[in-house]
Amino acid sequence: MNPEHHPEPPADLGKRSLPIVTLSKPWFRIHQTKYSPLYFGFTGENRFTAPDKEYGVLYMGDDEECCFIETFGQSTGINTITASALNKVCISRIESMRSLKFVDLTGAGLAHLGADARLTTEVPHDVARRWALALWQHPDSPDGIYYRARHDPSRFAAAIYDRAGNALQSVIVANLSSAAYAKKLGAILDNYKFGLLPD
Repeated sequence: MNPEHHPEPPADLGKRSLPIVTLSKPWFRIHQTKYSPLYFGFTGENRFTAPDKEYGVLYMGDDEECCFIETFGQSTGINTITASALNKVCISRIESMRSLKFVDLTGAGLAHLGADARLTTEVPHDVARRWALALWQHPDSPDGIYYRARHDPSRFAAAIYDRAGNALQSVIVANLSSAAYAKKLGAILDNYKFGLLPD
């Protein structure tokens, strides 16, 4: 194992007690306007994507700020966004018809599992994906993973396994470029010192 990288999930993880947090609250998600907000990805380059399509993952934010910085802050140091990029996406509120059971990686739960904060921040994501698979396979059958946002650790995000999909419903809040969302968008841009560029 390269000591500079996060360790692999322990062989006995399935026998360990998971640090579980149960949450019943609204979530938010930024997504392309032409697609449903309830999209569980089986492929791609995201942090907790299944290594071999074992499950799908839906990413959500605890609040609208988290969604913005996790969506548009991926290129660290580039704090600009174009009007056309905003016009292509909307923000939706996602609610659950039951409480969701998450593996809590926001604090002491990391140490309980033999992990650390690199699990939710390290690039590339290969090790994190193997951890996500191991947690998905755990006998406790968690609904997903609760973790701190990489680009703003004061915010919280969730990766939901597709087995919880039937419990979710969504409502589109607004297109990010709409007049109805202008005040909220302005506050978010100010908070993260993002500039809005014309096309």
